[in-house]
Amino acid sequence: MDLIIRNANLPDGRVGIDIGIEGGRIAALEQGLQASAPEEIDATGRLVTPPFVDPHFHMDATLSYGLPRVNRSGTLLEGIALWGELKPLLTQEALIERALEYCDWAVGRGLLAIRTHVDICDPRLLAVEALLEVKRRVAPYLDLQLVAFPQDGYLRYPGAPELLTRALDMGVDVVGGIPHFEWTMADGAASVRMLCEIAAERGLRIDLHCDETDDPMSRHIETLAFETQRVGLQGRAVGSHLTSMHSMDNYYVSKLIPLMAEAGLGAISNPLINITIQGRHDTYPKRRGMTRVPELMAAGLTVAFGHDCVMDPWYSLGSGDMLEVAGMGVHVAQMTSIDGMHACFEAVTTNAAKLMGLEGYGLVPGCNADLVVLQASGVVEAVRLKATRLFVLRRGKVVSRMAPAEAMLNLEGRPARTGFAITGR
Repeated sequence: MDLIIRNANLPDGRVGIDIGIEGGRIAALEQGLQASAPEEIDATGRLVTPPFVDPHFHMDATLSYGLPRVNRSGTLLEGIALWGELKPLLTQEALIERALEYCDWAVGRGLLAIRTHVDICDPRLLAVEALLEVKRRVAPYLDLQLVAFPQDGYLRYPGAPELLTRALDMGVDVVGGIPHFEWTMADGAASVRMLCEIAAERGLRIDLHCDETDDPMSRHIETLAFETQRVGLQGRAVGSHLTSMHSMDNYYVSKLIPLMAEAGLGAISNPLINITIQGRHDTYPKRRGMTRVPELMAAGLTVAFGHDCVMDPWYSLGSGDMLEVAGMGVHVAQMTSIDGMHACFEAVTTNAAKLMGLEGYGLVPGCNADLVVLQASGVVEAVRLKATRLFVLRRGKVVSRMAPAEAMLNLEGRPARTGFAITGR
């Protein structure tokens, strides 16, 4: 073996497991592994998991907060307008620098796979060129998947069809769209049809910003379910956001969710951003806005959570911490049962990896030795504490390590405690 992680707890509840790594892959997974290696990590009963995965992000805009101004209203539409002001000022060098900086953050957080939407509504395709370069540079330590995203509308923005084609020809991986931002509902439905046909013709995946609105009549996810079946995209199509489902009446949703399941759609919610942007026009009662995560999961859909934004025109906060995303999902979806918290953890790990189509992801022999050792004994504790990532491994090599979070307490009437782990084991 090249490396062995001893005495690990796994997300499925197994404890005291040794993980043997050889040739960048998991070679053994058992208690009391009778093998040796030049390097060993003693997990001491801490959680070891496959890496975190973010299936919905906007890396072309990340870390641009305050450029050229701040989103005062906090709304989606002002954010889009602000991004339109920023685009002419962008340079390829600055885009690459910010994206690489964020990828460094991600690795430190155990986030080793990201699907990022890249705005193609720019005749220069500046962001596309920049992020293709970023993808090349980070490939040794992070899987970066690019979505050709017509931010200003596939039919609404002049020349978007040609620009999307150029972006895909340049090597962008996934077809994107934003039907609810087209001029009319009919145009939105037409864009879904056209984009699904492109994905089918090219053998690509499709991931649409779908119904990111409080309008219950925004029903483009229904069109995506139909078009997915019509052109044979089952298992390769995803609807992201789906916030209008929060405002839809239950009778319609009782029809919609089975249609989505029948089409084999995936769903991506973005808890931090959905709870921040939706309901902005409400006084009280104020809608949460996040889609119907428990109901979608119960119907058998693969549901994942994305971070969406970090310090950009839409969101001034964030740090690349997918446990923060999972924790917000737990709260907003009221998934506080043990099973619910485990499901939210899977939404930022295995489910997200499935929707991205990541090969070699997992925690069984033969999978890539991409692993995270957390300062927590199990999944619930990791979510509760946003646990420190003690070790992050990529293909069996440690790419990040962090000291345990500890405190030194000297309290009146209490014994002095040195190295007290206030955030877990």
